[in-house]
Amino acid sequence: MIIAVDTHTHTNISHHAYSTLEENIAAAKRKGMEGIAITNHGPALGDGAHLWHFSSLKNFKNYVYGLRLLRGAEANIMNEEGEIDLDDYSLAPLEIVIASMHTPCFAPKQPPETVTRAWLNTLEHSPKVNIVGHMGDGRYKCDYAAVLKKVKETGRIVEINHHSFDVRKGSDENCREIALICKELKIPVVLSTDAHFSDDVGEVENSWQLLKSIDFPEELILNTSLRKLAEFLNLEV
Repeated sequence: MIIAVDTHTHTNISHHAYSTLEENIAAAKRKGMEGIAITNHGPALGDGAHLWHFSSLKNFKNYVYGLRLLRGAEANIMNEEGEIDLDDYSLAPLEIVIASMHTPCFAPKQPPETVTRAWLNTLEHSPKVNIVGHMGDGRYKCDYAAVLKKVKETGRIVEINHHSFDVRKGSDENCREIALICKELKIPVVLSTDAHFSDDVGEVENSWQLLKSIDFPEELILNTSLRKLAEFLNLEV
């Protein structure tokens, strides 16, 4: 399964990724995609981009080599108060902001109620965040029903992260539980690659197979077309 728009990709600005932005775009074009988001890590992560990287994304046109380039970031949730590591100036030009938990920024294996409060506070106090990133990570168990109810109330999107199935223990089981709640509550999702190398851009077979196994409604998968995703996020196309 290749999606129309990849909402979560990294370039070699994030040092543990290996491809340039042009290489990611070229891969997306080869696969017949309509768009790609550039979502490098926020600065609190060891290899995160400088704040200037995000504020300077305003200089990109909407279309690069005929592909819609979505200006974005993967922000780090820093604490139980739900603070993220990007300031308002850096967030201003961004169209997609994923909020995620990473071990250098938010200690793993904390009580589920602590993780739950962090998610709820992020959703409450960070209006630029529009995607909940790899919540199925087994190191950050939380009350999925409570968080997803807040996602629904605040009009956010849940990411089903293809990469997690390979690198984040417990993600297959946890993502299934999350996807079932999203199906019940009619919460929109995106299937994302979290690509760290250009050849992975657009490839979301793990996520797609999971959703097929639970008969997830395709109309709730937003990034099967640029138009559908853009309409939800109120973006120009």
